[in-house]
Amino acid sequence: MAHAFISKQIVTPQGTQPGALLVEGERVRAICRPSEIPADAIMHDCDNDSLLPGLVDTHVHINQPGRTQWEGFRTATQAAAAGGYTTLVDMPLNCLPETTTVVALEEKRAAAQGECFVDWAPWGGAVADNQGHILPLAHAGVLGFKCFLIYPGCDGFTMIDQHQLEAALPFIAESGLPLLVHAELAGPIDAATDELRNADWRSYSTYLASRPDQAELVAIRLMIRLCRQYRFRLHIVHLSTSLALEDLRAARAEGLPITVETCPHYLHFAAEEIADGATLLKCAPPIRSKENQRQLWHGLRDGIIDMVVTDHSPCPPAMKREDTGRFDLAWGGIASLSLALPIIHTECCRRGFTLDDLVCWMCSAPAALAGISHRAGVLEAGRDANFVIFDTDAEFTVTADKLHYRHAISPYLNEKLHGAVKATYLRGEAVYREGRFPSKPFGRELTL
Repeated sequence: MAHAFISKQIVTPQGTQPGALLVEGERVRAICRPSEIPADAIMHDCDNDSLLPGLVDTHVHINQPGRTQWEGFRTATQAAAAGGYTTLVDMPLNCLPETTTVVALEEKRAAAQGECFVDWAPWGGAVADNQGHILPLAHAGVLGFKCFLIYPGCDGFTMIDQHQLEAALPFIAESGLPLLVHAELAGPIDAATDELRNADWRSYSTYLASRPDQAELVAIRLMIRLCRQYRFRLHIVHLSTSLALEDLRAARAEGLPITVETCPHYLHFAAEEIADGATLLKCAPPIRSKENQRQLWHGLRDGIIDMVVTDHSPCPPAMKREDTGRFDLAWGGIASLSLALPIIHTECCRRGFTLDDLVCWMCSAPAALAGISHRAGVLEAGRDANFVIFDTDAEFTVTADKLHYRHAISPYLNEKLHGAVKATYLRGEAVYREGRFPSKPFGRELTL
């Protein structure tokens, strides 16, 4: 029996169009005109609500196993479902053990079993001493690898220096999988921090000065050179500085296989608006100036930045150190799985972008990065029936009950946003609808 979801705005690879999304079993049967709906189909009139593909987030810290008190598969995937996401790709750090061996990967899979409200997949880690584990991890099913060129904040996931990275790159290139790089180098940061030793660390301007643009810029230039030399798929995570856009534009024009992401917090907040002591807004790299933000939006418009993903990085509230307001002591991370879609939709409305743009950045491009475009990221006949009913006209104020992840803290509280998720469907079944979740999660691990 087919279900027909009728909408005036269905976002497809061919553009946004009116019609009906026909779902049969777990798959999209067709996108058709209302006159072509089978007579026996069950009708769902979405009226003025839009139908989007289920969102794909390739930058999520679920933290399980080992740090489930920070987050976990159950709470992270509930927040994802409430935010319109149907697929998450989990980062290999902040969990214990870190996903740097096949044994650790199997522990993560065991922890995820029966806990996921949406689909998920793992990234593997490239760290100082695990070059011999790269190809076994690839064969075991990770979708790619993440590395840090600077201390990542957790001791178990070691940063990788250039010598160690070059030892790993032939294996990464052989795997054909992407390398996701936290692109900051320690030199400029260490030099800036030395000069700020006696500064006021409650001041956001102090924290911003401690993570200068140059740290990102020199790291990205290094990775471009290595990409040219080793011809691996390079992905720059959470681009913060707009100063790197011209280097990235030139590298891509050269034909280098480079993709780039940025995050909602860089596109919504600006340094000039961050109050002293507002440690909920600490992340690394940092949120920079309003002009920098404007240039990031130009990077999205021009196709230099491919996608918008959350870098959902929650922690227990005490770790944000709101008691002291000191940015040097606070955990760096912002959680936004349940809010990213309305945040970016709000900004798109302000800046003249469309639902087609948003779906490219938050659905199809992340799915392509992860190699799962055959399963996720677009609404098309034969694909999994993963989709979102999205009320583009709704306005709401962010309150703690709308967050759904483990710890209800957020720098977005009290923000007024435009657009609300009414329902999220995973393979044709609702995983979120009008504030409620199914009694039993049925998300799966996706494989290439």
